[in-house]
Amino acid sequence: MKTNKKILYILGGILALIAILAIALPSIIKSRGFHPDDPDGVKFNLKGKKALIVSTSHNVLNKPGETTGPATGVFASEMTIPYYEFLDANMEVDIASIKGGEVPIDPQSFYYFLESKEDKRFEQDEAFQAKIKNSMPIANIDIKEYDIVFFAGGWGAAYDMNSEVVATKVSDAYYNSDVIMGSVCHGALAFTNAKDKNGDYLVKGRPMTGVTQKQLASFGIEFTPFHPEQELNKAGAIYKASHEKPIDQFNTITVIDQEKRFVTGQNQNSSHDTAQLMMQTLKENGL
Repeated sequence: MKTNKKILYILGGILALIAILAIALPSIIKSRGFHPDDPDGVKFNLKGKKALIVSTSHNVLNKPGETTGPATGVFASEMTIPYYEFLDANMEVDIASIKGGEVPIDPQSFYYFLESKEDKRFEQDEAFQAKIKNSMPIANIDIKEYDIVFFAGGWGAAYDMNSEVVATKVSDAYYNSDVIMGSVCHGALAFTNAKDKNGDYLVKGRPMTGVTQKQLASFGIEFTPFHPEQELNKAGAIYKASHEKPIDQFNTITVIDQEKRFVTGQNQNSSHDTAQLMMQTLKENGL
């Protein structure tokens, strides 16, 4: 009988420890650098300005030759964080996707230990949810009408963000407007096919960033068709990334090019800084 009680006490202690760790896990991960809050807390008033967030339309993490796999899409925080940064700056914010219609969101985004506070805000925001269900197809949008255009990441973007239609839109916006374009993580693929007037890659010679090969390898997902670090290097960009912390999922860096037209963030942790730097640049340019 005493032995049984001792076992029950041990099991109870183990369960209590597991419960404590489960409760503390979001705080532990955040303390390591995942989804950091905006460190500066700068508040902008950009009333009258317009922002566009562009998402993937691809919803399956499939291997070459396959059509099925785990559900994927945009990583929620890479869309919700910039959305609320722009909205809270009194900007008008629209949502587009590669094909239009409902934006696929990676279900892993909403795991309790990964969910950002902006994700939770989104879950209570019917207006934002309506935009997600009825996103505009990028082909039908003149992005020159916007002041800021932000390309969100996620695994889905590895399949369709570097499409020809996106590349054409990026080049057109670059030459025919003052729009500031930005991205985080896989969203940087939006810039890798865009060409300049000489037929060279538009990002050639520009410092830029996106998710690292190391981070992709750590997830064991290197079978997706396009990888930001590789594609940016192929296009002649000067690829930058932070390796300050041994685990790349906790690193972050935001890079702006020489002309202050492209602002890119390394991964999901860079969303606040990237959106903030885009707005700061817009304000400094007096646009």
